[in-house]
Amino acid sequence: MSEGPPQLEHEEWRPRFNPWLIAVAVMMATFMEVLDTSVANVALPHIAGNLSVTTDEATWVLTSYLVSNAIILPITGWLANYFGRKRLLMICVGLFTGASILCGLAPSLGFLVVARILQGAGGGAMLPISQAVLLESFPPHKRGVAMAVFAMGVVVAPILGPTLGGWITDNYSWRWIFYINLPVGIAAVLMAQLVVEDPPYIRRSRAARVDFVGFSLLAVWLATLQVILDKGQQADWFDARWVCWFAAISTASFLGFVIWERRVTHPIVDLHILGNRNFSIGILLMTLLGGVLYGTTAALPIFLQTLMGYPALQSGYALSPRGIGAFITTSLVGRLVGRVRNRFLLTVGFTLLAVSSFLLAHINLDVGMAQVIWPSVLNGVAVSFIFVPLTTTTMGHLRQAQMGNATGIFNLMRNLGGSVGIAAVTTYLARSAQVHQALMVPHLTPFDPVFRERVAALSTSLAATSGTVLGGQQAIQIIYNLLDHQAHMWAFVDNFRLFGFLCLGCVPLVFLFKRVTPARGQVAAH
Repeated sequence: MSEGPPQLEHEEWRPRFNPWLIAVAVMMATFMEVLDTSVANVALPHIAGNLSVTTDEATWVLTSYLVSNAIILPITGWLANYFGRKRLLMICVGLFTGASILCGLAPSLGFLVVARILQGAGGGAMLPISQAVLLESFPPHKRGVAMAVFAMGVVVAPILGPTLGGWITDNYSWRWIFYINLPVGIAAVLMAQLVVEDPPYIRRSRAARVDFVGFSLLAVWLATLQVILDKGQQADWFDARWVCWFAAISTASFLGFVIWERRVTHPIVDLHILGNRNFSIGILLMTLLGGVLYGTTAALPIFLQTLMGYPALQSGYALSPRGIGAFITTSLVGRLVGRVRNRFLLTVGFTLLAVSSFLLAHINLDVGMAQVIWPSVLNGVAVSFIFVPLTTTTMGHLRQAQMGNATGIFNLMRNLGGSVGIAAVTTYLARSAQVHQALMVPHLTPFDPVFRERVAALSTSLAATSGTVLGGQQAIQIIYNLLDHQAHMWAFVDNFRLFGFLCLGCVPLVFLFKRVTPARGQVAAH
C-alpha cells in the first residue's frame, strides 16, 4: 500500500450539493449520538429509583449502550459498502430515534437495557459515517475546516451532556432525555434524504458477502472487554473468577479475529489499513487522547461532588467552559490546518493538554470554582488543537474508498481509549486513596503532639453538647474524616499528574507522522 499522496480517480469525485449543507445534515445526527453517550450518566439515580432497581444495576443502561456501540463501530465501512452509505445513515438515524422513544417508554430495567442496545447499534455507525461523508464531500485542502465542524460535535457534546441531562432530569423527568431525540432524528433523516449521496465506489461494492465468523469474534471480543472495563473495579479485577474468564475469552476472540480477518477474502474489517504509518500512529494517539479526555471528564465531577460538596448540576456547570473553549478554538484551528504544519499544531495541543492536567493537579480542598474552570477551558483549547490536525494527518494518505473502514476503526479506538481511561480513573482513585491513607494514618496516634492538641481542642468544643466521652469520640471521628478527604484529594492529584505525563509522552509520537501535502494543483488557502 502506497503511503504517498494519492492521485486516484476516487479523489476526483465531488458531491452535487454544497458540502456545507451535507455538513449540517450529518452533524445533526452526530451531535445527537455523541450527546447520548453522556446525557444519561447523571440521571442514573433517578432511573434506578423509578424502575425500582439498585444504582449498580442501573449502570447496565450505560454499559449496554457502549457494548453495542463498540461492536458496530469497526464494521461501519463494511455495512456502508453492503447497504450504501446514504441508506445506512438513514437506517441508523431511524433506529436510534425509534430506540430513544422506546427508552423513554421503558416500564422496566430489562426493557430499557434492550432499547439501549438497539440505540447503541444505531448510534455506533452514525459517527464514522458522518466523518467519512465530511472527508469525502470537502476537497482535501478544506478537510481541516470539515473536521473542525465535526470536532465541535464530538468534543462539545460529551461536555454538555451531563449538564443538559441534569437540567432535564431535575425539571422534567429522566424519560425526556430520550424523547428530545425525536425532532432531531426526524430532521436528520429528512436532510440526509435530500443532500447525502453515495460515491460511485460505494454503489459498486454492495455485493460483498457477509463475514459471520469475523463479526462473531469481533462481538465477543468487544462485549467481554467492555464488561470487564465497566465492572472490573467493583469486582476487584482479577480476584474475581468471572473477570479472569472474561479476560481469557476476550483475548482469545481478539487473536482469532485478527488472524481470521487477515486471511479471509472479504473481511468485515480491513486490517491491512494498519500498514499505513500515519493511520497506525494516529489511532494510537487517538486512543491515548480518548483516555485522557474521558478520564478527566469522569474524574472532575467525582472530585467536585464527593469532596467539594457540589450538586450534580453545579459540577456540570464547572465542566461546561471546556466546551466553550473547544468551540471557539476549533474554528480557528480548522483554518490553520493546511497553512501551519500539523506537527506544530499537535505539539501545541498535547503540551497545552499536559499543562491543563498539571494545573488540575494543584487542586486542594479549599479551591474555588475558578481553579477548576480555567484548566477546563485550557483543556478544551488543547483538544481542539489536537483533534482536527490529528484526524486530517491520520487520514491524509488514505484513498477515499478507504475512509469508511478507517473512520470506523478510528472512532472505535477513541471509544475504547475512553473506556480504559474511565476504568483506570476509577481504579487509580480507589487504590491511590488507600495508599495515601495508609501513609497518613500513623500520625493519628496519642504519641503525635499535633494530633493530641487537635483532639483536645475539638473535644473541649464538643463537650458542651455531647459530653466529655462522646465529645472525645466525635473529635477523633472528625479528624479521621478529614484524613480520609485528604487521602482522596491526593489520589485526584496523582491522577491528574499521570494524565499530564501521558500527554507529554505523546509529543515524540507526533514527529513520526509523514507530512500530508495537498495534491498537485490544489490551493491550501480557504
